[in-house]
Amino acid sequence: MTKLFSKIIVISLILALSSCSQKRPKRLGSSCDIFSDKSGWYKPMRKSYRKWGVPIAIQLSIIYHESRFKHDAKTPRRKLFWVIPWFRQSSAYGFAQVKDKTWKWYKQKRGKRFARRTQFKHVVDFIGWYCHQSYRRNGIRKNDAYNLYLAYHEGHGGFSRRSYQRKPWLKKIARKVARRADRYQRQLDHCEKRFRGWRLWPF
Repeated sequence: MTKLFSKIIVISLILALSSCSQKRPKRLGSSCDIFSDKSGWYKPMRKSYRKWGVPIAIQLSIIYHESRFKHDAKTPRRKLFWVIPWFRQSSAYGFAQVKDKTWKWYKQKRGKRFARRTQFKHVVDFIGWYCHQSYRRNGIRKNDAYNLYLAYHEGHGGFSRRSYQRKPWLKKIARKVARRADRYQRQLDHCEKRFRGWRLWPF
């Protein structure tokens, strides 16, 4: 009975810590506030930047516009007869709203069999890797948030075909991504030194 009780306590603690780790930052308007609230997020983003060359501010902005930092974000459901909830609009899921097929491609190429779209460290590695593919395949500079987001949304083939030209709403969002990335970067310029020395548990 004592062993069973101990196991229940351990499982409860793990679930509680997991729940806390998945909570969104309280203030999303400032990159400094995001990292102050989620101290474990800076290290994997820095690691992604050092490996793939995609600025932290751009990674943050993409996640903001894809999910508002909600770890299990899903696309809305379609409506059958305008009333009945039906299938979701796509398989996009997680922090970065990655579709099943794209995530499978990433896991195969990176050899990350157990990577999950709800795990922040996996997601930021994906964003860096995908934007690196945009650089290789489409020639997009890694500090060009506007075009990186268009390729992120449309895929590398769609970007090459300029499919975004038929989507004024998408270009509007891409401009917002670029503006937010610029703002996040200006904020980081003043506070980033605070986080480089942190070695807290990556929640």
